[in-house]
Amino acid sequence: MAHPTLYITRLLPEPVMAALRERYTLVSEPVENQIPTREDQRSGFSQAEAVICTLADPITDDSLTAAPRLKIVANYAVGYNNIDVAAATRRGIVVTNTPDVLTDATADLTWALILAGARRVVEGDRWTRSGQWPGWAPTQMLGTDVTGKTLGIIGMGRIGQAVALRAQGFRMPVLYASHRPCSSPPGISTWSHRPLEEVLTQADFISLHVPLSEATRHLIGSRELAMMKSTAFLINTSRGSVIDEAALLAALRQRTIAGASLDVYEREPLITTGLETLPNVVLLPHLGSATQQVRIKMGMLCVENIAAVLGGRPPLNPVNRQD
Repeated sequence: MAHPTLYITRLLPEPVMAALRERYTLVSEPVENQIPTREDQRSGFSQAEAVICTLADPITDDSLTAAPRLKIVANYAVGYNNIDVAAATRRGIVVTNTPDVLTDATADLTWALILAGARRVVEGDRWTRSGQWPGWAPTQMLGTDVTGKTLGIIGMGRIGQAVALRAQGFRMPVLYASHRPCSSPPGISTWSHRPLEEVLTQADFISLHVPLSEATRHLIGSRELAMMKSTAFLINTSRGSVIDEAALLAALRQRTIAGASLDVYEREPLITTGLETLPNVVLLPHLGSATQQVRIKMGMLCVENIAAVLGGRPPLNPVNRQD
């Protein structure tokens, strides 16, 4: 019996690729670090019964028009703003994502960024490697405390709550802005639901964990940055376009805020020119879910969602409803 046809836009970890090769006929073998062209994508979609794509792959109405056999688009990400979900729904195409499996990895990386910015880790690493470090001195490379400071979280979903849980180890009260309050875990009384403006004005570290939508695009701009303490740090592991990067660049240059740590960018992979020259900025190449274990789990979740839909069963992680 012929295997169903699958199109993958990017190379996935080998255990995932092995599972896919065993179960499906691949339209083509993805190549590491090779970005598919629009023509590649259109050709792949035209042949596929199932597609695995990433957040970096725009799946438009045009892409779906070219896909008469397509039953499912499995997004290798939690977010799905890269997909025209309404167009998929009109065509009866299921869209799925990969929630839960990357929550802890992204929360861990958020804390790496908080600490790296506060303690000037990247600056210190560069200086040490340069061979110019003269040795220890009492006033050298002074950063700021993290323990006991106030953590502000904007977006209190799974990842936001995981970041807040880790704050207990640093004895940090947590202020959070979210559409609705969430229940604090047993024994924790330091989470306070506040308006966005209050979080911005009172927190020492502000971490963004909202999905990208028209309501959250440029959620943090010149006005919001001006509300923050001059000693505050901004951390983003959510979506790049949640921040107006031009406004952030200006705020950092003017020392309106103390620093920023970014894992995602407004026009990824492009970074607003000037950010890379600032010493008070930590820049990572979108590493939120980048552990071997998590990336394999994400891929296997895509495999399970595809198997369910092609087998006539409900998907594990549907984004859209099929009535």
